[in-house]
Amino acid sequence: MLRMPMIAFMTCINAIFLALVIAAFLITGDGVSSGDILNIMYYIIVTPLITVSLTKVAYSGEAEMTLIDALKRVDQILEIEPLPDNKSDLSPKDSSVQLEHVSYRYKDATRDAVSDVTLSIRPGEHVALVGPSGSGKTTLAELLVRFFDVSEGKIDIGGVDIKNMSSSGLMKQVSFVFQDSRLIKTSILENVRMGRPSASEEEVLAALEKAQCMDIIDKLPNGIHTILGEKGTYLSGGEQQRITIARAVLKDAPILILDEATAFADPDNETKVQAAFSEMAKEKTVIMIAHRLSTVADADRIFVLSDGKLEEQGSHADLMRQNGLYRRMFDEYSRSIEWKVGV
Repeated sequence: MLRMPMIAFMTCINAIFLALVIAAFLITGDGVSSGDILNIMYYIIVTPLITVSLTKVAYSGEAEMTLIDALKRVDQILEIEPLPDNKSDLSPKDSSVQLEHVSYRYKDATRDAVSDVTLSIRPGEHVALVGPSGSGKTTLAELLVRFFDVSEGKIDIGGVDIKNMSSSGLMKQVSFVFQDSRLIKTSILENVRMGRPSASEEEVLAALEKAQCMDIIDKLPNGIHTILGEKGTYLSGGEQQRITIARAVLKDAPILILDEATAFADPDNETKVQAAFSEMAKEKTVIMIAHRLSTVADADRIFVLSDGKLEEQGSHADLMRQNGLYRRMFDEYSRSIEWKVGV
């Protein structure tokens, strides 16, 4: 937004030198006097000082606008109304998930992101949410962990409405790995320990091993005590994702939500991430969100969303036989992975 005005401003103030040269030729066309020389020398000396001063003013103004914009974004976050936290000690009886006529509309939106969705997930069942982009998959996952409350309907975990559970109680029931998970600038140990702050170093190492992270740890100068971002120590997107998975492994919640968790992984990292998921998902209720339909073909059930509504549900084989939206999506996906350059 500021680039073109800044370019124009810098061009104008530096064009003063061109104006000086032209003026010098015009003034000295009939000969050069000592006064002319002094005037030209004066402007040659003073003009750079003015240019530097104006440049500093321009950069100060740009920095001020950047700061104001950042403060506005901070204010937007601080102005968000926190959800009411129920202090109830109600505990779910199991890891089942039940959605009853759930709808949600974002502020200022003209239509529901999720509309009248009803579904039931049994304890220990592995299910997938699929659908075109913008169909409401991620919104539904965020509603399950109560990032915001439903506009209509209700969500139960183990027979308990999540609104009637305390925030800490709900977080003990659910682990989640999103596609844009981030690590903070501290040690690998502390990043993983965020899943369970009371965990010992041995438990953290065990979680890292289950998450297929030992090759990452072995190459770091101080192992799990290496500070990320310090002295050029950085991890790739796929490696960060595996560390995030280790955090979820350590937390060991009965319900696991995976939202496009392999989206930024290269083929080698994706293989290791999938192996980590297989280890982590044992005896847990798993809700997967994926665009790569081959990764969810083995799910117990697949829920197909479109425009925020639940269109189809069933196993991969059942949905292929129905010849509906899922079948069309799977056929398009199959053609896309067979596409080759120059063919």
